[in-house]
Amino acid sequence: MSRIDWKAWRAYALVAVLAVAGTVALIPARPVVAQSAPQPRSLPDFSELAEQVGPAVVNIRTVERVRGGGGSSSGQMDEEMQEFFRRFFGVPAPQTPSPRSPPRPNRPAPEEDQPRGVGSGFVLTQDGFVMTNAHVVEGADEVLVTLTDKREFKAKIIGADKRSDVAVVKIEATGLPFVKMGDVNRLKVGEWVMAIGSPFGLDNSVTAGIVSAKQRDTGDYLPFIQTDVAINPGNSGGPLINMRGEVVGINSQIYSRSGGFMGISFAIPIDEAIRVSDQLRATGRVSRGRIGVQIDQVTKDVAESIGLGKPQGALVRSVESGSPADKAGVEAGDIITRFNGQAIERASDLPRMVGNTKPGGRVTLTVFRRGGSRDLPITVTEFEADKPARRASAPEEKPKASSPAAQSLGLAVSDLTDAQRRELKIKGGVKVDAVSDAAARAGIREGDIIVAIGNTEIGSMREFDAVVAKVDKNKPIPVLLRRGELATYLLIRPAR
Repeated sequence: MSRIDWKAWRAYALVAVLAVAGTVALIPARPVVAQSAPQPRSLPDFSELAEQVGPAVVNIRTVERVRGGGGSSSGQMDEEMQEFFRRFFGVPAPQTPSPRSPPRPNRPAPEEDQPRGVGSGFVLTQDGFVMTNAHVVEGADEVLVTLTDKREFKAKIIGADKRSDVAVVKIEATGLPFVKMGDVNRLKVGEWVMAIGSPFGLDNSVTAGIVSAKQRDTGDYLPFIQTDVAINPGNSGGPLINMRGEVVGINSQIYSRSGGFMGISFAIPIDEAIRVSDQLRATGRVSRGRIGVQIDQVTKDVAESIGLGKPQGALVRSVESGSPADKAGVEAGDIITRFNGQAIERASDLPRMVGNTKPGGRVTLTVFRRGGSRDLPITVTEFEADKPARRASAPEEKPKASSPAAQSLGLAVSDLTDAQRRELKIKGGVKVDAVSDAAARAGIREGDIIVAIGNTEIGSMREFDAVVAKVDKNKPIPVLLRRGELATYLLIRPAR
């Protein structure tokens, strides 16, 4: 056995001890904390909001004066059913005839006050301006506003705007509690909201839910706030309130197959409503801009096939003769992509942008036409009642033999006469005389006028044949056509 080098062993042991000590010294002391499960979020308490905003919410009853000959009124619909029929079916409630004595000769029948409907509203100012829906006060001879303290006032209708469904009435009172307006741009999908109103005449009923969607298009003028807050007949005109106690909308509509609430309700954004109410209070009417076009959506297939890229903008189906759009050079088949620099994502954006423009203002339209964009200056005029589209009637003409190119698409076409071009106010195109196969599947009809294929204008049958001969028959072929005074795009798919 070899002898142990005690000096070396002691040195090695000292280094090891120091290393261990150093290692231990480098480890920070940490308290042991038990992992806790995430705490579930509690549901919101709406009691403070109800106390805060409730006094500013009012019940609105309307009365209509009708001539009658006495007798019982038991055959009349009650207030709630009157509101139900007007709001959800768009027609007055049917009146059930009741037996009554015929009026005496040479004596006019006396007037009777008939309850017409119930709704809700909310106080805008402490001196008595109240906002509600236009349909709540439409056709009323008398409007009665009841406050939460049971005081009742006869109200004067300051103005009502059917297009936005906003109305303002005035009661003679001072020192009233009034609501605070919120910022719709801060409103988020999924956020809690509350409604206060008078469903079926039950004053100051509170319901709550969440914002389901924003900018919801329902075919009306405004982009609605969609919620799942319970709204029923009588809630119309009441406020939609956020968790800060601010009004963000006016409860206006529901989606229903039964006439009752089914989990989908719509509110007018308060910023749009205030814009309307300010004009009503100032002049009693709303002034809107117009440019004189009839528009439609741009589909994904059409956008891709004509080189627009994504489906955006508003497809111009017709241009009113003599309108601002006509004078600016807008053509049927154009796609308006920008209004005064603002992008148009959906067709419904355009009417709102134009409507909010002061009449007389000069703006720029950006249109996509034949594969390229161009800017058109246009002067906006004041909105007036829409003119009904007039179907142009072309003289009957004996169909001509069609070419093989047209037959390959399932079409028989012929040249337009000069008279037809003048009547339709178009430079060229070919008339569809017969339809079959791929063209029929695309929805093209006899009598349609094809004015462009893809981004190429068609002036005659010769041009039509030349363009059709070059298109790729394995891809959808976009066809711009006129049907009466309306223009639309359809896609022919020859390969099946």
